[in-house]
Amino acid sequence: MSRILTGIQSSGRPHLANLLGAIIPSIKLSKQNNNESFFFIADLHALTSIKDPKVRQQNTEAVAAAWIAMGFDTQNNFLYRQSRIPIVNELSWYLSCLAPYPMLANAHSFKEKSSKLSDVSVGLFTYPVLMASDILLYDAEFVPVGKDQKQHLEIVRDLATTFNNQFGDTLVVPEAIIDETVMTVPGTDGQKMSKSYNNTIDIFLPEKDLKKQVMSIVTDSKQLKDPKDPETDNVYALYKLVASKEQSEAMHQKYLAGNFGYGHAKNELFSVLIERFKRERELFNRLMSDPEHIEKTLIEGESKASAIAHKVINRVRNRLGLA
Repeated sequence: MSRILTGIQSSGRPHLANLLGAIIPSIKLSKQNNNESFFFIADLHALTSIKDPKVRQQNTEAVAAAWIAMGFDTQNNFLYRQSRIPIVNELSWYLSCLAPYPMLANAHSFKEKSSKLSDVSVGLFTYPVLMASDILLYDAEFVPVGKDQKQHLEIVRDLATTFNNQFGDTLVVPEAIIDETVMTVPGTDGQKMSKSYNNTIDIFLPEKDLKKQVMSIVTDSKQLKDPKDPETDNVYALYKLVASKEQSEAMHQKYLAGNFGYGHAKNELFSVLIERFKRERELFNRLMSDPEHIEKTLIEGESKASAIAHKVINRVRNRLGLA
């Protein structure tokens, strides 16, 4: 049995790129080969960007609802809030005492914002150390990460190895799982879909609002009658990520034939989103109207995860002479 861990920040409601790039692949992985999966909501990491407690709470509920709606088995795995197992901060401090300054100064999470240091909090600077604690506290063996997060996992491995070399074999050194087939999901403006770019598609919105987002996708100015290149179009790029192979091929031919406008393409994308995620949309909205059920599910997951975390932290304390 392999232990797999992944987390998503509660910095907003999960959007289409979160589903396609992280949530769906991770749930699929959790169902294979008797894997044991730890999926957590990174509400402490979200503090670096979201200061409003009510917004962060709503986001946390939405992330939990998305995991459950997309089919994550919470009975046989672990779904929990990062903050509800506070010894993650204790381990983070121990690891921070081993983390060299240049390592953190070169981390993507810091360098992306280092041009304006007045906007960089200590929390953002030490983000990779807390991420290491998130992983090492649960003896995770494998961590699914995107290519842009590979560096952060290398930091995790370096810190675990440093600890083991200095204090004895204590922490599991995790391996990265990088799915090379996962594509970058474009946003409505053609850039990488991201909350920070305000270009996301939220498939859990009411139909009217979801359609408004789809219809806002940026396209070129070709006329209805003109043939179009599907490979350079944002609508088609999204369509082929959510439609079947047969549907994608049919849409491809419509682009090339002409007399097929971008409005038609957007309507077909909207229809596919509604069709593909019909059950998940219904379950998500049902869960969001029942926060008590979400809370109960998270508390159960946190109880299970806490038992494992305490075993690991006790090993660490013993090695450090702090038991």
